[in-house]
Amino acid sequence: MQNRTESLLQQLSQRILILDGAMGTMIQRYTLTEEDFRTPELASHPKSLKGNNDLLSLSKPQIIKDIHAEYFKAGADIIETNTFSATTIAQADYELSHLAYSINVESAKLAREVADEFTAKNPDKPRFVAGAIGPTNRTASLSPDVNDPGYRAVTFDQLAEAYSEQVRGLLDGGADIILVETIFDTLNAKAALYAIQEVFEERGIPLDPKEGGIPIMISGTITDASGRTLSGQTTEAFLISISHVPLLSVGLNCALGAKELRPYLKVLAQKAPFYVSAYPNAGLPNEFGQYDQGANEMADQVRDFLKEGMLNILGGCCGTTPEHISALAHMAANFQPRKLQEEELEETLD
Repeated sequence: MQNRTESLLQQLSQRILILDGAMGTMIQRYTLTEEDFRTPELASHPKSLKGNNDLLSLSKPQIIKDIHAEYFKAGADIIETNTFSATTIAQADYELSHLAYSINVESAKLAREVADEFTAKNPDKPRFVAGAIGPTNRTASLSPDVNDPGYRAVTFDQLAEAYSEQVRGLLDGGADIILVETIFDTLNAKAALYAIQEVFEERGIPLDPKEGGIPIMISGTITDASGRTLSGQTTEAFLISISHVPLLSVGLNCALGAKELRPYLKVLAQKAPFYVSAYPNAGLPNEFGQYDQGANEMADQVRDFLKEGMLNILGGCCGTTPEHISALAHMAANFQPRKLQEEELEETLD
């Protein structure tokens, strides 16, 4: 029987795969209260927990499963676990660092259960689970204190330790892919990659997906029109910084809408030795911080990426919904995926 990594690689060689849309945008539709975020064990927890969306995997698992199912129904091939802030570092704001591992395990289990249900219904369209690893709320390259530029709120080793625990939880819950996303500081990402390599080594997991390893996806964030990450790297510099690992894909997400993201994606499409992913926001936020771009408008902007053969994996970030993902999936079905250099060479030899 073909394992899930082999199945994923086979699908990627044939078509553009669709990633899901925003988890937070969908959670907001439920208008949840403080009590919804509390498990019985956290009934008397002293800190406010409302807004700790990752915690819903423990307190309201059916909501998370329903959101995953909506994205699969819309055409997604890959869903992300509800674990964007599920590190000991990020959960420390809620005094819940001790729950980080459990959140990752349970989130991955929920996603795995829904993915397996949809795969069983249609084996010709296998569904996959990406274990989502966010950047944390601290940066290893920049000081949070303008009066002390040498100060750092976190060390590389602290990040690596937190990421290691998260990776173990995601793997124990059944994730098919490890996705390090929304990278605004490449040093944080390098700590995540270091942690992934350490965990893979301790578990005897090959690093290269072509050798049966768990695939690793990397997605950076260009924060403004300067075309740089928050820590100051250009897209090409970011690519070079993380290319020491045999990644499944490299891409960009968040911060910008599709139209604004295009020139930076083009750099990756031209230079990356990996598959290329993109999941932009639904346009730029309005003055209230909300995203107004509709599904069809977003799909129209993304069409240019696909016409130029720039992408292998396509999805949505902030403000996107199953409606957006459905529009992207229908459009992407009409285009061929970007070819890796080795795939182009094989075709030439054939």
